[in-house]
Amino acid sequence: MLVLTALVASGCARIPTSGPVGKSTDVGAGNANAPAFFPDAPQPGAAPESIIEGFYTAGSGFVDDYAVAREYLTQSKSVSWKPDARALVYRGAQVVPTDVENVFNYVLDIAYSVDANGIATFAPEGTKENIPVTLTQVEGEWRISEVPDGTAISESTFKSIYGAYPIYFYDPTYTYAIPDMRWFIRNKTVKAMTSALLAGPAPYLQGAAVSAFPAGMRLARESVPVVSGAAQVDLSARELTESSTQDRLRMQTQLVLTFRTQPDVVSVELRADHDLVRVEDDGTVLPPIINQEVPPRQIAVVGNELVRFENNQVRPLPEMRSAAEFKPAFPAESAVSQSVAFLNESRTTLYTMVPGQPARAVTTRSTLTRPSFGPNDWVWSAGPNATGAAEIVAYKPTGTAEGADLPSVTIAPAWLAGRTVKDVRISREGVRALVISEQNGQTRVQVAGIIRTPDGTPRELTVPVTLDPASTADQGVWVDDSTVAVMKPSPSANVTPELLSLTLTEQQPLAPWPGLLSLSAGNGLDEIYVQSAEGIFQRLGNGWSPQLSGPVHPSFPG
Repeated sequence: MLVLTALVASGCARIPTSGPVGKSTDVGAGNANAPAFFPDAPQPGAAPESIIEGFYTAGSGFVDDYAVAREYLTQSKSVSWKPDARALVYRGAQVVPTDVENVFNYVLDIAYSVDANGIATFAPEGTKENIPVTLTQVEGEWRISEVPDGTAISESTFKSIYGAYPIYFYDPTYTYAIPDMRWFIRNKTVKAMTSALLAGPAPYLQGAAVSAFPAGMRLARESVPVVSGAAQVDLSARELTESSTQDRLRMQTQLVLTFRTQPDVVSVELRADHDLVRVEDDGTVLPPIINQEVPPRQIAVVGNELVRFENNQVRPLPEMRSAAEFKPAFPAESAVSQSVAFLNESRTTLYTMVPGQPARAVTTRSTLTRPSFGPNDWVWSAGPNATGAAEIVAYKPTGTAEGADLPSVTIAPAWLAGRTVKDVRISREGVRALVISEQNGQTRVQVAGIIRTPDGTPRELTVPVTLDPASTADQGVWVDDSTVAVMKPSPSANVTPELLSLTLTEQQPLAPWPGLLSLSAGNGLDEIYVQSAEGIFQRLGNGWSPQLSGPVHPSFPG
């Protein structure tokens, strides 16, 4: 839990970081050491193709509001063109003539796109986009008279100019801070982050995460100056002054968390049409939990018994009856109670168990995914229904008398139609679900938001974002609040687990190891475990360190 200190008298909240207070009043307010590109202006006598290529190359030069890029446009177009509308990030590009005079297509092999709020959308390999460009002659020189808003940037240049940053929202109970990864120009991040916060969560989090900023709130001026280290966030007066004391503190907290990555920002001030607004902390609002951790233990199976694996030792699961008669496999344990769940050996039946009660079968299907608990004790799995359609199911084993039916939910998202679910893992704060599915031998690794009823019962999953692993995967785990690890098990071949960032564009292969069968992760990159027939191994640097032989299917709580 991050301690956020509100400075009540000044209406200013400090960001928990060290370093000197800057004196910059730069309205962009970003990393002053970030690279800036200074592209070439149009050359006299340049052909239409060169003008188009030069214009998009100049789109990497954001200095002075893309002044050089605007030189490639006619006067009227240079005024109306909005470069920040989107960025198309490409692997390759070429100018292609059309049948219409002076009209060309700029044909891109798209890697991903980034919208005005920094939301990245992954494009599958081979995705093409044609950008129509019309040119006309101005005083004997070719200039662009029609072109869509936005820029197109090569993948290598994009990663030099832009950076991936989290902006923060809340779970519906305001208990947890939820990172929403965005891409912003490194030199212009503070204003861009603020605008993105006011616009709300990314589509896959809408309905699953919430913001303290009400709909309709906007910046009162088109800048967020940083003066002597204080980010002055000037908001529309009516919405801010009519908000409650608690909501103002939560707004300020969202900004404080979001600006943690900005070295020039050490505090945040809320203002209403330039006037400093008092933000009081009356003790009723607790700081949100950031990057919720799990207990440092794992549940596993040894000789058909559920055991606890901790500090490289194995001991019986406390206060639980034996589950040996069910031949348990792929167990899961709640992080907030002693509830457990497991599959039978053939992975066709899901069982749950709480202290003092026998295991109970809650669903039987032709196949089921490993169970996964959320922080409110709902346990999740997935499998086909009687007609073969993919369904995700959730049960709540706590608080129900022996023999009574458990509360349950069945979800059949349209985006899983025709697919087979291979794994479902719930994030530590319970707002997101990692879903790995397969169709015709091709797998997808996706993250969806979990929409719940007011009492916390799961209701539906949002349309997910798709991650981009380098190889096929059908098993995954959460490593932290913005990273997952995935792999495809094999009893004999080398298996290379892979780290995927929710930035959607970054993958990191881990060391390969033969015969990996299961994957688990605790708190961070140093607590990644794999298991083969030879035993359990923990990640150590660029390799794997042997831990213990005997336990199988280890899993951290969750």
